[in-house]
Amino acid sequence: MIKLKCIDYGFECDFVSEGEIESVLEEFGRHTNEEHGIDYSKEVLMQIILRKTTHT
Repeated sequence: MIKLKCIDYGFECDFVSEGEIESVLEEFGRHTNEEHGIDYSKEVLMQIILRKTTHT
């Protein structure tokens, strides 16, 4: 299970995406694009997840 929170990446936003990797990649990417105007590719989001899981 993966969890990404906007607040962890500098946004003043309470959005949290939690679940399986593929669904989190899609949901968090769609949210940041639509709400914050930042279009993260799935590859960039995967790097964020990999860094997060290796540092916790």
